[in-house]
Amino acid sequence: MAERVLTTRELNRALLARQLLLERVSLPIPRVLERIGGIQNQYAPNGYIRLWSSVEGFDRADLTRALERRSVIQGTLMRETIHLVSRRDYPLLAAGIQRSGQEWRLRVDKSTDDQEVAAAARKLARHLRGRTISRKELGAFPGGVGHWVNLVRVPPCGTWEQRGAHTYGLASEWVGPLEASEDDGIEHLARRYLGAFGPAGPKDIASWSKISPKRLAPVLERMQLRRFRDEAGTELLDLPRAPLPDSGTPAPVRFLPTWDATLLVHARRTAILPEEYRQRIFHTKAPHSFPTFLVDGQVAGTWRYEDGRVRVEPFGRLPRGVRAELEGEADRLASFHA
Repeated sequence: MAERVLTTRELNRALLARQLLLERVSLPIPRVLERIGGIQNQYAPNGYIRLWSSVEGFDRADLTRALERRSVIQGTLMRETIHLVSRRDYPLLAAGIQRSGQEWRLRVDKSTDDQEVAAAARKLARHLRGRTISRKELGAFPGGVGHWVNLVRVPPCGTWEQRGAHTYGLASEWVGPLEASEDDGIEHLARRYLGAFGPAGPKDIASWSKISPKRLAPVLERMQLRRFRDEAGTELLDLPRAPLPDSGTPAPVRFLPTWDATLLVHARRTAILPEEYRQRIFHTKAPHSFPTFLVDGQVAGTWRYEDGRVRVEPFGRLPRGVRAELEGEADRLASFHA
């Protein structure tokens, strides 16, 4: 049977549905994070803003409380960036990326070898038992040691109230035993990616997770997956029964924080960030990128919170009805910041 061809607009609506950007949901924060593949959280308010756009009645204290209660974990995971994930996801995600992360670190840093940094990691783990460590103290250990010993950011650091992510603890003490295998971790990563960003190709999963396509291939082969094609003929993989909304599904105005994962290159197939705007969002003079807003499922401008208001800067002229919807959502986001 010929594989179904999915249009760019269908892929866009699938992404929005899976990222909970078509309709806010009433779910516990850990389940939301599992649905959307975690939140890249280089800047602590990002996670709060992203959850506000997806969760009905979300309050800032909800995420801070979840971090304090350890149902949500903040640590360096996919692409060596800080992520918010659920407690039950953390061991599998960490196991899936660890070896690939170690290999990457040794390639880019020729000043250490694997035995040296592994020994430093064992020393760090002994030093950290029953305590935390500051970023300054961590600087005494070789760079990249976190690829050999899993560390989490310990609240209140990395929260809306205390934004610097500068206090670390052992993941095995904060989360519990990290007993997942690499193989199980890679399969879990693939499932989380497809559930959150699919349908997608193996290269997209590799780009998001920083696990090589060669390492992913045998895992994807044994998984029960649906297969589609995009308009260019590229094969796309997907989980059974994952949502595929109609291309005509309306998409409301939504606000995104900086460095939102939906805008990164792995999701280009969905056209959520029109290519003519990519250089306006990601460039070397703005390493933290810009907060954006979506109109009809695509980035249509940037925003900033200033003097108690959310000020929007559209990239083009907006219809009157869209402008009214945008201003209403901006007012609600300003109240969330207050």
